[in-house]
Amino acid sequence: MGGTQRKLFGTDGVRGVANIEPVTAETALKLGRAAAHVFAEVRSANHSGRLRIVLGKDTRLSGYMLENAMVAGLTSLGADVLLIGPLPTPGVAYITRSLRADAGIVLSASHNPYEDNGIKFFRHDGYKLDDEIEARIENLVFSGEIENVRPTATKIGKAMRIDDALGRYVEFAKQSFPRGLTLEPLRIALDCANGAAYKSSPWILRELGAEVISIHNQPDGTNINTNCGSTHPAQIQSLVGKSNAHIGITHDGDADRVLLCDEHGELVDGDEIMAIAAVDYLRRGCLEGNTLVATVMSNFGLDETLENHGGKVLRAKVGDRYVIEEMLRNGHNVGGEQSGHMIFRDFATTGDGIVSALQILRVMIETGKPLSELKRVLKKYPQAQRNLRVQRKPPLESLAEVQSLLAAAESSLDGKGRVLLRYSGTEPKIRFLIEGMDQGSIDLHADRIAGALQEAIGA
Repeated sequence: MGGTQRKLFGTDGVRGVANIEPVTAETALKLGRAAAHVFAEVRSANHSGRLRIVLGKDTRLSGYMLENAMVAGLTSLGADVLLIGPLPTPGVAYITRSLRADAGIVLSASHNPYEDNGIKFFRHDGYKLDDEIEARIENLVFSGEIENVRPTATKIGKAMRIDDALGRYVEFAKQSFPRGLTLEPLRIALDCANGAAYKSSPWILRELGAEVISIHNQPDGTNINTNCGSTHPAQIQSLVGKSNAHIGITHDGDADRVLLCDEHGELVDGDEIMAIAAVDYLRRGCLEGNTLVATVMSNFGLDETLENHGGKVLRAKVGDRYVIEEMLRNGHNVGGEQSGHMIFRDFATTGDGIVSALQILRVMIETGKPLSELKRVLKKYPQAQRNLRVQRKPPLESLAEVQSLLAAAESSLDGKGRVLLRYSGTEPKIRFLIEGMDQGSIDLHADRIAGALQEAIGA
């Protein structure tokens, strides 16, 4: 099976339509076995006792199927499984650290529709798995090498439910907000996306003193991300208007990201959130290396904002794992993506929607300024973004017409902007972005390029 094997892991774990390969009960069982084997190997030699693995999920119907298959696979190789039920992805990372488990697994397809699901792994310290360990797990699934590893009798693992996981995560998230402050003056509109944060986010905000108006906090297994959450921001914009809230907060299905909405109902994206936070960190002298880590998709205005305040932007490839790798490599403590994935390493090891929101709420309380005023710290360059479904993903260099239109766009920008084109790592899509000084001109180029892409590889 060596050369033809399908790659299980994308940029964010294993993902696809639930009950169709690779997101099936059969593959989940094999992944559980392979993961238990690899985690047992990477454990330090002097570590005795049984392998313990935390398993959490979001609110998708298919989570039950995959959870049971993973438990069967993990326990069949002698691992004990700590079941924590529906919890945000960053909650699974935190509970893995808190319970001193050997690894964490979360069943979620993040912002994708409910029919999809995915499997993500965390190391014992709450950081995402290295590519090398993912490759070892994948190779074991395909090679059949561990078919004969069959613990028996007392060496088979067991599964147990951890009842206080939600409470532990609530306390952890609250610790990222200063003790002396309260959210009492604020009315907060909150869209939970019928996802993993449906209990935790309202609870955290209320315990910190806010008045909370929640919507989409009644998951039924099939309504996660459906016309709600950060992929449908019109919902939070409307709720802010209706409830006269000071701020709107909207999550994706696994709540590792967040978008905000100011008091006028205007959206505040990840770039604006990072700008507000980074400038505040610079002012307080606690932005490590005076550097914010963003991706190539972030607006060029971010670089100018940081330069004006004595800092700089370091850019990573698209994907929160690459942002985190860059942060770890150089010891940086704030980073993120335009999509609302922010990592505040002083508090969390991965993107955490509610922890990110709390950083901005703290700045609002400390400065007494509304979000509409705070977000003006970032002057954005106009952008045109397009996402197209594709039938196939040939090398971009092979698309001659697209390449000539890209060259024409680059040339017209004359160094004051940029063009980015890339395939999605998790979906059959191609994404591109043009950034420049004139909205009309970049929209024109974007439409031409989109037309050529549609003709060449469009679905």
